[in-house]
Amino acid sequence: MASSPGAPRAPAVQAPPPPTPPEARTSERGSDSRAGHLSFCTKVCYGIGGIPNQVASSATAFYLQLFLLDVAQIPAAQVSLVLFGGKVSGAAADPVAGFFINRSRRTGSGRLMPWVLGCTPFITTAYFLLWFLPPFTSLRGLWYTTFYSLFQALATFFQVPYAALTMLLTPCPRERDSATAYRMTMEMAGTLIGAAVHGLIVSGAHGPHRCEDAALPGPVAVSPDATRLYSIASAVVAVTYPVCSSLLCLGVKERPGSSVPASGPGPSFLAGLVLTVRHPPYLKLVISFLFISAAIQVEQSYLVLFCTHASRLHDHVQGVVLTILVSAVLSTPLWEWVLQRFGKKTSAFGICVMVPFAILLAAVPTAPVAYVVAFVSGMSISVSLLLPWSMLPEVVDDFQLQHQHGPGLETIFYSSYVFFSKLSGAGALGISTLSLGFAGYEAGACKQAEQVVVTLKVLIGAVPTCMILTGLCILMVSPTPKVPSQNSRRLSLQRRTSYTLA
Repeated sequence: MASSPGAPRAPAVQAPPPPTPPEARTSERGSDSRAGHLSFCTKVCYGIGGIPNQVASSATAFYLQLFLLDVAQIPAAQVSLVLFGGKVSGAAADPVAGFFINRSRRTGSGRLMPWVLGCTPFITTAYFLLWFLPPFTSLRGLWYTTFYSLFQALATFFQVPYAALTMLLTPCPRERDSATAYRMTMEMAGTLIGAAVHGLIVSGAHGPHRCEDAALPGPVAVSPDATRLYSIASAVVAVTYPVCSSLLCLGVKERPGSSVPASGPGPSFLAGLVLTVRHPPYLKLVISFLFISAAIQVEQSYLVLFCTHASRLHDHVQGVVLTILVSAVLSTPLWEWVLQRFGKKTSAFGICVMVPFAILLAAVPTAPVAYVVAFVSGMSISVSLLLPWSMLPEVVDDFQLQHQHGPGLETIFYSSYVFFSKLSGAGALGISTLSLGFAGYEAGACKQAEQVVVTLKVLIGAVPTCMILTGLCILMVSPTPKVPSQNSRRLSLQRRTSYTLA
C-alpha cells in the first residue's frame, strides 16, 4: 500500500502487487453489482410502506371537511381552526423531524426504521380518533383540532424517514431509482384506494334520504348509521399503518454504511433558509406554486361540499372523486413526456386547463359537466404536482453554480418548499372555511342558505381561477435557471421523490 504524504520513506522498495486481470476486475464489478441488487420482494415491500400515508391523506383531503360540518356538526369557524391547525402542525413538523432523525443513532434494526415503526401505533390511534364522534358537543372543535394536528405531525415523522430510507437500501443508484419507481406506483395506488374505500363506506351517510323525514328546516340529528360508517371507514384506513409497516420491516433491511458521509457540518435550517430564499429563481418558484398548490387544495376540499349542498349531485360524489384521481394517475406519464418535449414553462399552461371547466361547473352543476370537469381537473392536478419537483433540481443546480457551501442545502431547498406549501394550504383552507361561516353555513342542515350556495360556487370557481392565474404569471416572469450538466437530469427522479406530494 502507498504510504501517506507525511510518512517516512521505507528503506526497501517492495515489489508492486501484480496487476489484476480483466476477468478478475469484471468479476469484482459483478460481485459489487450483485451486492447492491434489490430483490423484487424488497422493492415491493418498500413500496408498500408508502401506501398508508397516501390512503389517509386522500381520505382526509376529500371527506374530512364534510365530516366535520355535517356529521360532527361543529361551526364553520371551528372547522377553519381544525384545518389550519392541522396543516400548520404538519408544516412545523418537517424541519423538526429532519433535525431529530439526522441526529438519531443506529440501532439493531437500523437508524430510520425505528422511527417508522415507533410512529405506527400512535398515528393509527390518532387517525381513528380523528373520525370518532365524542359524546360531548361543546369541546368537539378542540377534540378534532388536537387529533388532526397530532395526525399531521405524526404523518410527517412517519414519511420523512421512510422517504430517506431509499438512500440506505443499496449503494447502487440504478437500484435506488427502481425502488423509488416502485414506491411512486404504490403511493399512486394508495391515493386511489383511500378515496375509493373511504368514499364507498361513507356514501350512505350523505345521501338525500337522510333529509326525507326532516319536516322542519335546520340541523338534522346525526344518524347513528353515519357515525358507524365513518368509524368503520377510519378503522379500515387506520389498519393499513400496522399492516404495511410490518411488511416494510419484514421485507426491507437497512444497509449499514451505504450512505455517503457528509464532508462537513451543514448549515442550520434557518441559516440555510435565509440563503435559499435569497436565490431569485427559487423564491419566484416557491411563490408561484404557493398560489397554485393552495388553489388545488381548495378545489379538492370543496368539490364534495359543492356536490352535496350546492347541486343535486349527491349520488355522483364517489364517481367524481374517483374520476379526478384516475385522471391524475393516468395523465402523469403524458405530462412527463410533455415536460421533456416542450419544456417546463410550456407545460405549466396545462394547470390552467381546469379554469374554464371549474367555472362551467359552478354555472351548470349537472352530472355530465361534473364528470368532464373532474377528468380535466385530474389532468391539471397531475401536472401541478409533477412540475415543481421537476423544476426544483434545476434551481438547486443553478444555486450550486453561484454558491459554494457545505452539505445540507439541497435538503433545505426541498424541506422548505414542503414547509411553505403546507403553510399556504393551511391559510387557504382556513380562510375559505371561515368564509362559509360568514355566509351562514348551518352545520348538519339539509338545505343551506342561498348565500352559502353562492359561496361554494365561488370557492370552486373564482377562487382557484384567481390563484392559478396569479401563480402562472409569477412563474412565467421568473428567470430560467442554468443547467450545468447531465447530472441534473440523472438526479431528477431521486430529488423529485425525496418528499411526497401529500
